[in-house]
Amino acid sequence: MADPIAIAARRPVLAPHASGAARAALSAAGPAARLSLRAKPDAVAALSAALGLDLPTAPKHAARNGARHALWLGPDEWLVIDEEEADLMAASSSAGALHSAVDVSHRNAGILVTGAEAATVINSGCPLDLSLSAFPVGACARTVLSKSEVVVYRTAEDAFRVECWRSFAPYVLAVLAEAAAEA
Repeated sequence: MADPIAIAARRPVLAPHASGAARAALSAAGPAARLSLRAKPDAVAALSAALGLDLPTAPKHAARNGARHALWLGPDEWLVIDEEEADLMAASSSAGALHSAVDVSHRNAGILVTGAEAATVINSGCPLDLSLSAFPVGACARTVLSKSEVVVYRTAEDAFRVECWRSFAPYVLAVLAEAAAEA
């Protein structure tokens, strides 16, 4: 008689992981709700009210209200992250304004890069100028890290959140870990 089929439990793609040197550390960001949001300028005010924070309308800017962040990715595009896993789809649907919202919570993974050499670690594979003067706290941008598309968000002078697709997360983490080991 065959053994019953075992069903594997789902675990985070970056299961509790910490890496790096004393001057730059890496860790998996906790679970979060994520929304890929697209809207025309006339819907921004209604969506901002529904989401509880002002959607940024200038390049490289982010907005924050508690555990909720809205990152400007383009003239009509944002990545909204809620670290308390609130229902962002329900919030955006209450706006009463025309928009496109896609829940990408399970598509993305976040990696936290912290420490005095955090910018140097990310710059090992990213062409952005991450100096504090060019990329201040609250700045964000969609870019590449090595061969992967990522969103880089500076959360403090010495801290960044790197968002990438879940399937690329092990590769992105490996690139960052190698750079952190050399920092």
